[in-house]
Amino acid sequence: MEVRIRVNEHEIELIVKRVLDVMASEENLFSSVELAQPDREIIPDITAGDLREQCLVLGPKDRDAFMALRRMTPARIGVGHAGARYRTATMLRFQADHAAAQSTVFSDVSEAFLTRIGLQTYRTLCESRDEFLTKPDKGRRFAEDTLRQIMQSVCDPIQVLLYVADGLSSCSVETNAPDILPVISRGLEGYGVRCNTPFFVKYGRVATQDQLGEAIQAEVVCVLLGERPGLVTADSMSAYITYRPTIGMPESRRTVLANIHKGGTPCVEAGAHIVDLIRMMLDKKRSGIELQV
Repeated sequence: MEVRIRVNEHEIELIVKRVLDVMASEENLFSSVELAQPDREIIPDITAGDLREQCLVLGPKDRDAFMALRRMTPARIGVGHAGARYRTATMLRFQADHAAAQSTVFSDVSEAFLTRIGLQTYRTLCESRDEFLTKPDKGRRFAEDTLRQIMQSVCDPIQVLLYVADGLSSCSVETNAPDILPVISRGLEGYGVRCNTPFFVKYGRVATQDQLGEAIQAEVVCVLLGERPGLVTADSMSAYITYRPTIGMPESRRTVLANIHKGGTPCVEAGAHIVDLIRMMLDKKRSGIELQV
């Protein structure tokens, strides 16, 4: 016989409040929350805190040494345990960070954002985000009409082709592109290097620069790409810079600057470094591992 238990809204609020009170006393990470006020958040954002500042081990022998070690890395070290399992706060934070990583992989950069920062959009052969994730080859190439439009948009002869692609993190583009693009464009302009007006490639992978490099014949091609998100951050960007890229070339010819985000290399510093790398490539006429010779 099926038995159904009816619970009203007030009883649910009381249950949730009891659970939060227990978590607050055990983990010392949550404050008491008043659930009856609709104008306030019911549950605080667990991702707002810095993992490096949280002491999740109960009664460490040397708290100062332990926290000094924690502050050296955002990795999940010293998270404590409850018996053989993770503690509640550790598990909730893991699930929240994993959800953020999944969200940015499966979402698109918003059209409103692209319009606001003035980036013309071109799409690879992929018709959707699902196709981009399941058919990598299509994310490396453009249709002939699209390629022709990009070539026509680059009116004057240029030395450097600069553009942004969503890659595997839409969040990365929306977070970093507004800050890093002006640094690179103005830096190159200040050194007298001719560069195009940056544009955006939807469903684009790193190797889009190979087809574009052959078609436009720029000396250096730089694509700013959303990195595959992890549990530390979902908004990290990479710059792939190549001297005269060609279709089918070895990956060793690419120079990569990774971990561009607020917790890694800041946009201003990364942009300045990218400008220096481009100038070096123009001077030495090489990139990738050959640039170190």
